[in-house]
Amino acid sequence: MLSNYTAKYTKISSGYMGQLVEWPEVITEGKTLEECREMLKDALHEMVIAYQQQSKEIPIGGAILEQVPVEI
Repeated sequence: MLSNYTAKYTKISSGYMGQLVEWPEVITEGKTLEECREMLKDALHEMVIAYQQQSKEIPIGGAILEQVPVEI
């Protein structure tokens, strides 16, 4: 079964931090956006395996993101 998760990338001093919106425990960092993206995919894969081994429910993906404008 194929599931889609929503990745959020934040620029940090050492590169990028990546985190899944629907599964905040899946988080990683990389020097480049592409490195961070690959590491996040790997972290997700490892987390799925860990949850399956522990018979834990895997969070459902498919979040919808939108930007909310605010004047500051």
